[in-house]
Amino acid sequence: FDARRIGRNLYRGSSLFDGQHLFFRPVGDRRRLVVDYHVGANAAKLVPRAMARVVPGATLGRAQNCCVVSLLAWREASMPEARWARLVACHEVEILLIQAQLAQRGRKRK
Repeated sequence: FDARRIGRNLYRGSSLFDGQHLFFRPVGDRRRLVVDYHVGANAAKLVPRAMARVVPGATLGRAQNCCVVSLLAWREASMPEARWARLVACHEVEILLIQAQLAQRGRKRK
C-alpha cells in the first residue's frame, strides 16, 4: 500500500496489516509478457518472490481483445502459515482489481 518510487525502478510500500515497509523492484520482459517482482525488507538484498504473467486470449482460444493474467508467488521457508494465507488472499484480490481496471478501460474505449 502507498507504494512510492524511491529510485530507478525501486519502490517502497507499507503493509496494510502491520505497517511494515517493504521494497520491491519490478523487472519486466516485454517479449515474454512477464514481470518478476524482487522483494525484501532491505533494498540492497531483494530476491525474486512473485511473478505476473500475461497470456494473450487468442493463445487460449479466447477473443483477440482479451488476456489471462496470472500471479505466482514463492513462499520462503520461514514464512508462517498465517502470513502465507494472508498473502494468498491479497493476491486473489489483486487479480480482481486488475480485472476490474481492465474492464473499466474497455468500457471507456467503446
